Amino acid sequence: MLVKERMTRNPLSIKPDTGVSEAQTMMKREKIHHLPVLDKDEKLVGIVTEKDLLYASPSVATTLSVYEMTSLLAKLHVDKVMTRDVVTITEDVPLEEAARIMADRRIGGLPIMRGPTLVGMITESDLFRIFIELFGARQRGVRVSLTMPNEKGELARIAAAVAGAGGNIIALGTFLGDDPGSGRCTLKVDGVTREKLVAALTAVVRSVDDVREG
Repeated sequence: MLVKERMTRNPLSIKPDTGVSEAQTMMKREKIHHLPVLDKDEKLVGIVTEKDLLYASPSVATTLSVYEMTSLLAKLHVDKVMTRDVVTITEDVPLEEAARIMADRRIGGLPIMRGPTLVGMITESDLFRIFIELFGARQRGVRVSLTMPNEKGELARIAAAVAGAGGNIIALGTFLGDDPGSGRCTLKVDGVTREKLVAALTAVVRSVDDVREG
């Protein structure tokens, strides 16, 4: 799956001379945490986050009056607090690569470009929703976590065991094991009882580590 399939298209953006207070209001109203900053030619020149705006605001411990704080914020524009060196990606980047970039760079969102044009945003919230789908969190079934040999054809054996028991795999994820010779797998299955599924899987994996229904 590519980011263009899950990105927010035509994301809300602001100008460099947008006030910090106005940007904060927009974020709260739209329930977003990132705002790309475009210049008068619609060129991406920065990005501002909820945290940037929070740091720019006077502390609750300030001795300034409410009037003074309001006046100060009215004069402060986002170009003074935004990140100018923006990390961006293109529409054809795989979702897992976008997630890796965000994790490695410790950022919560990526503007998506088509040449010089901003066409979308992908954020941590989008990735959380995808994670929920990948693991079938909104679907009912039997969820099983297991340890399996790190061998060719092991997933095929697991799938065959599930099918042989009358089950249907609705979600599956694999992870590194505790040693090079093992792997971890979590799957959700419907159409079969917990007991029958565990019995079928026990015959083809090293261990069934966790089972729950929901």
